[in-house]
Amino acid sequence: MKIREDVGFFQAVRAVLAKNTPGEHQSDEDLNHAIRQIIAQAVASDGVIDIFAAAGLPKPDLSILSDEFLSEVRAMPQRHLAVELLQKLLKGEIKNRARRNIVQGRSFADLLEQAIRKYQNRAIETAQVIEDLIALAKDLRQAHARGEALHLTEDELAFYDALEVNDSAVKVLGEPTLVDIARELVATVKKNVTIDWTVRENVRANLRVIVKRILRKYGYPPDKQERATQTVLEQAEVLSREWAVA
Repeated sequence: MKIREDVGFFQAVRAVLAKNTPGEHQSDEDLNHAIRQIIAQAVASDGVIDIFAAAGLPKPDLSILSDEFLSEVRAMPQRHLAVELLQKLLKGEIKNRARRNIVQGRSFADLLEQAIRKYQNRAIETAQVIEDLIALAKDLRQAHARGEALHLTEDELAFYDALEVNDSAVKVLGEPTLVDIARELVATVKKNVTIDWTVRENVRANLRVIVKRILRKYGYPPDKQERATQTVLEQAEVLSREWAVA
């Protein structure tokens, strides 16, 4: 942060030089550099945010996807750059989300892939894919806040989503019941996991029995139990290493 202005100066010089080089194709490095500049401008000067990590996307900051920032992206004259920027930010956030919530991660990854595939196949115009990606960014923000609305922790929300709550047969249970199932699953599964449980068949079998017992207890649809159990166990595998150490 101390050399922020110096870095900005050299980035600006580099951008001018690159722009005036005749016949130069815009490489991935150039696109990433341009994206870093845009993110750097959007980050408040008093914010302690690693803009290179945000642009390089091992772990982007979801707050960058504010309505104000998305409006600026929508108005960018370089339409292809706007698409690249949104795609990179969304990919990074989705990847980060999938580390704790596999259902959300898969769902948003599929939606992003569909939008980009349509764009690459020229099925939709650049302006439309920008709108689609902006809508996806807003959906990501809303999904991030669902836990607070349901009074669920991040882990409980992950198990809540693993219950296929959007399935019509599951919806009949009602939100309060699904919330109770998610809470009991987290509390019970957490007590029964160990670091090496994924390679110990007896522990896996015991967890499977526990999960099915909880689902039956609350009247979860019998024909949906097997798939929900598998998804819950996959979710438990994602979180179990952290749980076992805690």
